[in-house]
This record gives sequence, C-alpha cells and structure tokens, in this order.
Amino acid sequence: MNKYLWIIALCAVFYACKDTSKTDGEQQTTSEETTTEKTETKLSTAETIAYKSGFEKWKDVNEISFTFNVDRGERHFERSFTWYPKTKKVIYMNSKDTIAFERGTELDSLQTNADQAFINDRYWLLTPFQLVWDEGTTFSEKENQIAPISKDTLSMLTITYGADGGYTPGDAYDLYYGKDFMIKEWVFREGNQEAPSMINTFEDYEDYNGIKIAKTHRDSTGSFKLHFTNIVVK
Repeated sequence: MNKYLWIIALCAVFYACKDTSKTDGEQQTTSEETTTEKTETKLSTAETIAYKSGFEKWKDVNEISFTFNVDRGERHFERSFTWYPKTKKVIYMNSKDTIAFERGTELDSLQTNADQAFINDRYWLLTPFQLVWDEGTTFSEKENQIAPISKDTLSMLTITYGADGGYTPGDAYDLYYGKDFMIKEWVFREGNQEAPSMINTFEDYEDYNGIKIAKTHRDSTGSFKLHFTNIVVK
C-alpha cells in the first residue's frame, strides 16, 4: 500500500500492507494445491500459522464481508468491503461512496484507490494467510523472544519482503506467536530498519466457519485501536 494514501485519516495504519496481486486468495495456484496436501509435520512455520488459522477452509469461501475500523482517541474511521474471492469482485463502501470493481482488470482512479484500501485492510484481516499467499518473501525464526507489549515469552517469525515490487518493498514484520501458533503481537519495521514503525496486538479471535480471525489490534498506549466488525464468511 502506498504509505501516503489517506494519511490524514489513518496515519500509520497504511504502513502495514502489501500488494499481493501475483498470488492471493483469489487464485488457487499450484503451490497452494501442493501445500493443501502436506501433512502438518511437513509444514513450515509460516504454513503452520496459516493452517492453525483455518487456511484449509479458504478454498470453500465464496464471499467474505467486513468493516475495517480505526479509533484514535475520539476520532473514528471506518469502511466496509464485500469480497468474492473466486470471481475477484470487490464492493467497497464508506459513508459517501459504493465502488464495485474486479481485481486484476483495468481500474479507474476511484477503483484504484478502493483496491489499495482493500489490499491494506485484507492484510490486517487475514495476516496468517498472507504468509502463504505472498511472493518474494523470506523468513527467519527465533525462539524465546520477549513480546514487546505483553512481555510474554513467545516464538518469533520474521517475514521480510523483497526489494522489488509492491507498494512498500523491503519492509519486515516480526510476528510473535504462542505454542498454538496463533499470532499474539506483531512489529512492523519499515524498510527492514531495526527500530519498530508500529507495534500492535492480535486479540479477540473468533471462528468464522473454521477461519479464525483476530478482530482487534491495539498499541501499547491504548490510544490506537484497529478492529473489525460485521464479519461474515460464506
């Protein structure tokens, strides 16, 4: 996602996204089909995190709707999407506009902005699945790491995006997860710099037809809350 998109409304929220148009939930690629056949003992850590969140159920999803909300103090921002992964159709809705488009086709300026917003919001909603969908990534792992917010001792998986392609190439995410392989916190590091650009929780998990989604993300101060409402998975 272009990190300057709608910066006034959401500030740092848009740092945490990737353009995954090459491989995403709208395509059943050969690699995804191969992964589906793997046993759990053969999965990588990234794949295990995805499967523990219900990745094997994604092939059955025809429609998913959600509202993306951001609260900063008394300021509130929201927008909604209905996504049809098998047909690539997306409907974007905010307080003023309803914009429909088909991903992978030629888009006008309004549709392009809506698609960029969708890429960002989907990344937050389905982070575990992006570990499998995204291309041009590398992974590294560390055990017994202190999570920055909870101070719990957790495992850490770092995903680093390649220097080419996407809206914010070269960025890195440190994902802190427990023995259940569910993500508890993440650190976003713009340009793979050492200092964190954003730190948030993953909490309030709920199961939607076998797909587990963290509905709430908070920072350490409590002044920032990103959360999802009106989630429907069909």
